[in-house]
Amino acid sequence: MEVKEFQAESKRLLDLMINSIYTHKEIFLRELISNASDALDKAYYIAMTDKSADFKKDDYFIRLSVDKENRLLTVSDRGIGMDKEELEANLGVIAKSGSLAFRQDNPGQEGLDLIGQFGVGFYAAFMVSDIVTVVSRAYGREQAYKWEARGAEGYTIEPWEKESAGTDVILKIKESTEDEDYDEFLTEYRLQAIVKKYSDFIRYPIKMDLTVSRLKEGSDEEYEEYTQEEVINSMVPIWKKNKNELKDEDYANFYTEKRYGFDKPLRHLHVEAEGTVSYRSILFIPEKIPYAYYTPEYEKGLELYANGVLIMERCPDLLPDYFSFVKGMVDSADLSLNISREMLQHDRQLKLIAKNIKAKVKGELEAMLREDREKYETFFQSFGRQLKFGVYSQFGGNKDLEDLLLFYSSQEEKSVTLAEYVEKMPQEQKFIYYAAGESIAKLAKLPQTEFIRDKGYGILYLTEDIDEFALKMLGKYQEKEFKSVSSGDLGLPQEKKEAETDAEKEIFTAMKEVLGERVKAVRASRRLKSHAVCLANEGELSIEMEKVLSAMPGSQGLKAEKVLEINTDHEVYKALARVHGSDPDKFQLFTEILYNQALLIEGLPLEDPVDFTSKVCQIMG
Repeated sequence: MEVKEFQAESKRLLDLMINSIYTHKEIFLRELISNASDALDKAYYIAMTDKSADFKKDDYFIRLSVDKENRLLTVSDRGIGMDKEELEANLGVIAKSGSLAFRQDNPGQEGLDLIGQFGVGFYAAFMVSDIVTVVSRAYGREQAYKWEARGAEGYTIEPWEKESAGTDVILKIKESTEDEDYDEFLTEYRLQAIVKKYSDFIRYPIKMDLTVSRLKEGSDEEYEEYTQEEVINSMVPIWKKNKNELKDEDYANFYTEKRYGFDKPLRHLHVEAEGTVSYRSILFIPEKIPYAYYTPEYEKGLELYANGVLIMERCPDLLPDYFSFVKGMVDSADLSLNISREMLQHDRQLKLIAKNIKAKVKGELEAMLREDREKYETFFQSFGRQLKFGVYSQFGGNKDLEDLLLFYSSQEEKSVTLAEYVEKMPQEQKFIYYAAGESIAKLAKLPQTEFIRDKGYGILYLTEDIDEFALKMLGKYQEKEFKSVSSGDLGLPQEKKEAETDAEKEIFTAMKEVLGERVKAVRASRRLKSHAVCLANEGELSIEMEKVLSAMPGSQGLKAEKVLEINTDHEVYKALARVHGSDPDKFQLFTEILYNQALLIEGLPLEDPVDFTSKVCQIMG
C-alpha cells in the first residue's frame, strides 16, 4: 500500500507538533475528545437543519475503550464522520481545521460552539502512540475508510468497514520506559481523572466501561468484580445553569468538588457577562488561608475554560495580585487561543474579562463589609494583609482598596475602616494618627500615645509589618493626612512652653555629645506627660519601618533619624539637671540609661545589654 507523506512544509513541523507544542502528554485525550465533540456538534447541526437526517438522540455520545492486552485506547463518536477526501484534507494536511471550515461555511448559527480552531490537536496523539489509526464513515456515505500513520513517516488510506457514520480514533500506546510512564493511559482511574480535569463539561456524555464490585449471589461477604458502562463526565457545568435553580449548597459542593479548598467559602459570585467579550464565571471568597499562600511557591489564578474545555488550571492574568485569594473559574467562547490551546494568542479579551472580574470581586467585598461585618472581619483576618500589599505595591495607586482596609482603633477598641475613623474625628482634629508596633497591648502603653489619647483623639494601632508602609503610600484619606504618634511634629497646639531655656539647651547639647551619631538630636518633649523619655523620628523612615527593613536581606543598614525626647517636668530630668556640670561621669551614666530605656520602649535592640545592666546596677549601688 502506498504511504503518503504529510502535506506540510516539512516533516520537522510535525516533529515540532508532537514533541514541543504541548506541555503535558495527558493533553492528547482532551484534544481527541474535543474533536469528537465537534463532530457531534456538526451532526446535531445537520439534524436540526435537515429534516431527512437520520441522526438519533441516542447517537450523541463519546466512548472511550481500553484494550490493555494490545495496548489500544479508542476514542469513538457517532458524529458527522469523514470520507476519503476529508481524511486526506483534515489529517494529511497539518493545521487544516475541519471545524474551522465548517464554522466558516455556516456563520452566525446559534449553538454551533465548535472547539477546534487550528487542526493540530489530533497530532497530540502521537505523543503517547506509536501508531494512530482513524476509521471513519462520513454521514450519507456507504463506504468507510481507514487512515493510519506512524509519526512523521507518512500515512496510508484504504477502504474499510464501519456500520454507521462516525469516527474511531485508535491509539497504539507506547511502551513505558524508565523516564516515561505510558501505561497510565490504559488505566481506568487515570483516564477518568484526565476526563474529569479537562473535559468534564463537554456537552455530550463520555462513556466508558468501568470495573465495579458487587456481592456474589448467595453470599453476604464475598464480592465479585464486573464491568459496567458509565458516563464519566458531568456534561452540564454549574455555571451554565440558571442561577434561580441553584442553592448555596450547590455552590459549596462545586467548591469542594473542584478542590478549591478544604474550608467553606464565605461568599460566591455567579457572573454571566454579555458584550464585547462574553463569559461565565463562578468565583469564591475563601474563609481560610491556603497552604503556603504567603510564599513565592503559591500559584494564584483562576481555571480558564473555552467552551467548557479546561485550557489553563491557573490563569494568573485574570486576577490582580491583591485578589489572588479568589478561587473559581471563567468560561468563554471568545478567547483567542494559541495553537496548543494552552495559552492565549493575545490578551485583549483577557484584559476585558479581568477588569470586569476585579470590579465584581471588589463589589462583593464591599457588600460583605456592609451586610455581614463579622464575616468580613473573618475574611480580613485571613487576607487583609494581601489587600495592604495591593495598596503598597502600586505606590498608593489602588485607591479603590482603601475603603476595604481595617485597623484597630484605640477609641472604638475594635477594628474600623478608615471611613469610620474619620467619621468619629472631632472637628478640630486635622490628622489621622497611628502607632506602629508589635501588639495592641504594647502600643496602648507607648509614651507617645498618651498625649493624643488625652485629647480625645483615636489612634490606629498598626500591628502588621506592611501596615505603615501601606499608609505611607496612601498618604492621606479624605484629605486627612496620616501621622505617626512618633512623628517629630504631631501638628497639635503645644501645651507646654514653646522654647527651651538656655539651661535646657545646654543639658541637651551635652547629652547629644554623649550619644553622638546614635541620635540626630536631644530635645524637650511636647508630647510626654507621665513618662520620662521617648524616641521620636524625623523624615519618612519611621522607627518601626527601620525594624521591618533591618530584618530583610539587602537593607544596607537603613536607619530612621531618631530624636531623644525628654520630659522636662519629670523627676528623672531634674536628677539629670542636678548632676550636669557637677558630676560628668554620673551625667553620662544617666544619659546612657535614658537612651537605652527609650530603645527598650520602642522594641529596639540594646547595643550592649551587659553594659546596660551594669549601669543600672551602678545606680542602684
